[in-house]
Amino acid sequence: MNDIIHVDAVDKYNKLFGLETLHPLVSVVDLSKATMCPKHFTINYGVYALFLKNLKCGDIRYGRQVYDYQEGTVVSFAPGQVAETEILEGTKLSAHGLLFHPDFIRGTSLGQDIKTYSFFSYDSNEALHLSDEERTILLDCLDKIERELTHPIDRLSKKLVARYIQLFLDYCLRFYERQFETRAKANRDVLTRFESLLDDYFANGKTQSEGLPTVKYFADKICLSPNYFGDLIKKETGKTPQEYIQTRLIDQAKELVAGTSKSFSEIAYELGFQYSQHFNRVFKKNVGSTPSEYRRAQQVEMLR
Repeated sequence: MNDIIHVDAVDKYNKLFGLETLHPLVSVVDLSKATMCPKHFTINYGVYALFLKNLKCGDIRYGRQVYDYQEGTVVSFAPGQVAETEILEGTKLSAHGLLFHPDFIRGTSLGQDIKTYSFFSYDSNEALHLSDEERTILLDCLDKIERELTHPIDRLSKKLVARYIQLFLDYCLRFYERQFETRAKANRDVLTRFESLLDDYFANGKTQSEGLPTVKYFADKICLSPNYFGDLIKKETGKTPQEYIQTRLIDQAKELVAGTSKSFSEIAYELGFQYSQHFNRVFKKNVGSTPSEYRRAQQVEMLR
């Protein structure tokens, strides 16, 4: 197995490929200009990194997934993520990239908003596929960043570079939303599978063996990253998966509270809660009354 390369500075990445470093915290890379090209390497990223592929030249493995890194795709990595790359024999690198250190965006609006760019936590098989026009837009953003990096530093340099990086990320966000739209049928299939898995979770007693249902459980079953899965479900339903799960959980709770004589401790256990007090708090927050108040109200309603 190849050694893991810890890239905690943009200069370390540039040295790996023999590229020039213009700024210690930000770099726009053109891998077609690389003077060195490792064939098989694993990087533990300590920086944010996005790569726009021009030609197919290799495979990326991120987590359990292998992605055929083809023309016109964007993949992105956040600090702490590890990715293995294998360059195909006889191919020349042809990709553009943007790397920036977390320190660069501290104290900027981008630093405050960086967690809203959930695509940094998508798996590599959930890469962004670009149209020619979208690719041109992103390359233009990279060109603007690079021009600013070569400009003599002044009091506006950091602000402008940070804004251009944020513009680049905003376009990626827009293009991902477009991709969700163009994959509507596949997305509906994911939603159908999610609903079926959720039904099975409650019907077959998984709440007792697995505990309360989690977003990660269903994302894993559907082989998607939690962030990509969450964004897809939100796009399709207007609700986050957690809200979707919570709604179904409360529906189940109402059925058991109103339709059985089980104690609230038994119901809490059956639904996957470790403590009945937790169940009572969640129930009241979502229903507006405690389980005992809800049961009494339903019994009165039935006597009318």
